[in-house]
Amino acid sequence: MNFNRRKFLQSTGALALSSAVLSGKAASLFKVIKHPVGVQLFTFFNVIDDDVKGTLTSVAGDGYSEIESAFSKKGGYYGLKPKAFKALANDAGLSWKSHHVLGAPFKLPAGAKMPTMPDGKPMVIPPMLNLQDNMQQLVDEAAEGGVRYLVCANSPTGTAAELKSTIAVLNKTGEAASKAGLIFAYHNHDMEFKALDDGTVPYDLLLSETAPAHVKMELDLAWAIKGGKDPVEMFKQHPGRFPLWHVKDLDASRENILPVGSGTIDFKPIFAAASTAGMRSFFVEHDMPKDAFASIHSSIQYINKNLNV
Repeated sequence: MNFNRRKFLQSTGALALSSAVLSGKAASLFKVIKHPVGVQLFTFFNVIDDDVKGTLTSVAGDGYSEIESAFSKKGGYYGLKPKAFKALANDAGLSWKSHHVLGAPFKLPAGAKMPTMPDGKPMVIPPMLNLQDNMQQLVDEAAEGGVRYLVCANSPTGTAAELKSTIAVLNKTGEAASKAGLIFAYHNHDMEFKALDDGTVPYDLLLSETAPAHVKMELDLAWAIKGGKDPVEMFKQHPGRFPLWHVKDLDASRENILPVGSGTIDFKPIFAAASTAGMRSFFVEHDMPKDAFASIHSSIQYINKNLNV
């Protein structure tokens, strides 16, 4: 009796679905869920510390639903402990997905100077923790905050010795992150695609000499393109290795960062390859924009209108 009832329900359910499809009403039975759009909070580096709650509220109000945190001039998580920052993000309607940390102690590039603040004085920053010296603390804090991903924002790769050290740090952190229930990833700039004196391309070794099970990649699409790479080909060569992306645009010179959709990068074939990449979250980013809020507004308008995410 139960078998016959189940067959009846299955057959009538299939008939109803077929009728809906034929009548063009299938959309009423299924809700198409778009991929959430995230933003990297480094975009707001010059303003977020003055009003963390207000910044997060504005981000959510613009349609973003995920965030990736980064370095703060206040230290910690924009002057807060991990759980407090998570609560603030959640109250704003945002999911805190990922956090950026340094791979090695911060050093200014040769000849570089600290940027100046609005008052004309050089920026003063608190001590920054890094994976080389503070790996377990950074892993534990990220786990405490409940983020899914911990990301190495950058690490020295300019010499063979630096590259070897960075790879060791990444592998060690990847194992610790996995034990803590986190997914660890490495974020690139364009420097990793510049060959060393011996012809080695650092990014090739970062891929081949880190354990795929413990070290994923957050591909900054624009920096990779500036470095001469085709993201789609990278996805084909290393499928599933790129669960996170940074999305920004570049002008024709490849020197100036622009809001997404206002530059020269063709994002459509890249997003069409999202499943090959293994992409799970992507974050709009604009390094040091004149108006961070205008930039993210322009970016999400383009994404929602033009990209099938």
